[in-house]
Amino acid sequence: MKIKNSKVRYGIIGFGSFGERTIGPAIQLSPNSELIAIQKRSLIAAQQKAQAFNVPLAFDSAEKLAAHPDVDAVFIVSANGLHCRETLAAAQSGKHVLVEKPMAVTVREAEEMVAVCNRSSVLLMVGHMVRLSPAVKRIKELIRSGAIGEVRFVKTEFVYDGRDSHRTWLLERNVAGGGPLFDIGVHCLDTMRFILDDDVRSVKAQLHPVPSISTVESTASLSLRFQKGALGSIFCSYEAPVRKSFIEIMGTEGVLAASNFTRSGLNVQLKITKKTSGDEGVTEIEDITIHNLYEEEVTHFSDCILKGMEPSIPGIEGLKNQKVLEAAMTGVDV
Repeated sequence: MKIKNSKVRYGIIGFGSFGERTIGPAIQLSPNSELIAIQKRSLIAAQQKAQAFNVPLAFDSAEKLAAHPDVDAVFIVSANGLHCRETLAAAQSGKHVLVEKPMAVTVREAEEMVAVCNRSSVLLMVGHMVRLSPAVKRIKELIRSGAIGEVRFVKTEFVYDGRDSHRTWLLERNVAGGGPLFDIGVHCLDTMRFILDDDVRSVKAQLHPVPSISTVESTASLSLRFQKGALGSIFCSYEAPVRKSFIEIMGTEGVLAASNFTRSGLNVQLKITKKTSGDEGVTEIEDITIHNLYEEEVTHFSDCILKGMEPSIPGIEGLKNQKVLEAAMTGVDV
């Protein structure tokens, strides 16, 4: 669908707390985007929030929002289990789709989302905004340049206290798909694939508690092997007393490390340790400012829509992540 306006007009599907705090303001800050519609399950609640955020249109269903002729694109921030149905509804109405991670709860759903968006000739992008971080881009640049030699191991951690989350469905398997692995571990996975420019060959997972038909894990540890030979690990949990993320890349000639690599709107210190004649090496620190990554992802997606370009994080990337997540949950390898 070709956009006639200078700005892409968005509708947010699933306008809950995350939409209010993060996605709505990101669209309103974006220079080439405009927020014109929101959807909640209750029409009265949607109308109240629309008035509060100065948004002209309010709906009680994704289908109604997607069918409105003034909406050019949707940003789907609803519960994971709704992503597929809502993506299909938007695509079939000719609307471009930016969907939060994880893009789906199963590989089959992710495949259908990619296929339907392709058939409908609409763009599909997955909200892995960490790829847009200048700290993550700098890490990838250093790896590509050979600054730390051949990468042998990548370690990532992402934890927070999810026990009192307003998202009451976090531990329900049919809605969430997985626990912290799907919620935050997927950011670690996607970042690793991005900086290594590689795909996962095999994955082994330790999950606590062991997922059942109805419930998911609250803590997860993954061991990965990538196609080009590098090894990796992901640790993620809802049972941490603090929120933190960390990444470390060990190469044959150096080590890169950064805390808060997933965060938006702060400064990140990237530590670059190079091999010397001693055991400790020599460390340099680069201070990198991270702007609003959510605004940047919206602006990027709108730019792709307006210029007819493929987004940097297309649906196929989300599908690749989904295959690893499903392998970790089921024990059946990638």
